[in-house]
Amino acid sequence: MDANNNTLRELTGTDLDTPVDGPAWTMPLREAARARFAKVGFPTRRDEEWKYTSTMPIVETPFRLAEGGTVSADHLAPYGLGDIDHVQLVFVNGRLVPHLSTLVDLPKGVEVASLSDFAAADADGVKANLAKFAKIDDNPFVALNTSVLGDGGYISIPKGVVVETPIHLLFVSTAEDGATVSHPRNLIVCGENSQATIVETYVGVGEDVYFTNAVTEFVVAESAVVDHYKVQRESLAAFHVATTQIQLARASNFRSHSISLGGSLVRNDINAVLAAEGIECTLNGLYMARGRQTVDNHTSIDHAMPHCDSHELYKGIIDDNGRGVFNGKIFVREDAQKTDAKQTNQALLLSPEAQVNTKPQLEIYADDVKCTHGATIGQLSDEALFYLRARGIDKDTARNLLTYAFASDVVSRIRIEPIRAQLDHFLLSERALEGLEL
Repeated sequence: MDANNNTLRELTGTDLDTPVDGPAWTMPLREAARARFAKVGFPTRRDEEWKYTSTMPIVETPFRLAEGGTVSADHLAPYGLGDIDHVQLVFVNGRLVPHLSTLVDLPKGVEVASLSDFAAADADGVKANLAKFAKIDDNPFVALNTSVLGDGGYISIPKGVVVETPIHLLFVSTAEDGATVSHPRNLIVCGENSQATIVETYVGVGEDVYFTNAVTEFVVAESAVVDHYKVQRESLAAFHVATTQIQLARASNFRSHSISLGGSLVRNDINAVLAAEGIECTLNGLYMARGRQTVDNHTSIDHAMPHCDSHELYKGIIDDNGRGVFNGKIFVREDAQKTDAKQTNQALLLSPEAQVNTKPQLEIYADDVKCTHGATIGQLSDEALFYLRARGIDKDTARNLLTYAFASDVVSRIRIEPIRAQLDHFLLSERALEGLEL
């Protein structure tokens, strides 16, 4: 416990003996989270959920809590959404930077702002939902994040409101004077019959060592429609651990698209609870690992009620000594009759040293369901490479074209043109597997 308490002090600036500050109503949440992390600490490979991914690179790195950083608008340009109308909140080292953020006219009642400001103001939407769904007992990194309950994005869409413009939460990390850690916390509450498009982007300036530990909670009311994109382009020396917790109500429709391109050690946990009838949930993902990158995707779709559909497509591209991990769980509970769940996971290995561990899981406790899952691992086809080379296409371009063809199932489902264009350029570039410059 003492070692975990020291780690807590290093990563959050507080420990079990430090009085909790901040809004009074958050104190019990933070105290419980601190006690939980002090008890369990970081997961190890003895934990089933972490058997393929070691947290030791994080444990062995001395971090300090990130403070203010200097980022210019020019730094942000490659990571924005281009010329399309959109709202953009920029957070540097976990804190909102208003002068870099952009707000456009939004429908009446829509709130897009700093989570810490709304928490301090005792906003009803925050108090009713924050830390209610991402559980500290389920994940030590969630406990670590909740012990801080720092800044991040708060988005509230009222009942019946359609937000036409995407809302972009852009998180930028810097570590000019040694390795830093930040704990972004986002809360998105979508009212009944509302519609919204939410984008999260995580990037780094330079190739610094830092640690981003993010938690995002979605609370989606009846018949709401949400299109969500998470784009991770951290420094290749960075650590990125993120939990996305999704709570879905009756007849809602949620689509998630997770793109992981950067980071040295990356872990994405995406958990969706289909808590009422008539829900449709889609989880799509594309990840690339090269050099000695490790990218670990864990997904969980909990069919708690009947007459719900879920669709899942994850693809990984692994080169050099990179490692990929996919663990996809589908729970179908006893009351969840008439469930229709499909899961597909595919990995493309581009070098003899590339590795992937894939583990699709179905736990079905109902008898009137349609559930399928499939996992494939392969390499580029020698015949297809020969076909392209025979038509005058050089080896690198042919390789990139075939890699793009493999990824196109996921890329084509992205509805925001600037994100899709960035991925197109990345996948087709001659430097695509040698650098992240777009």
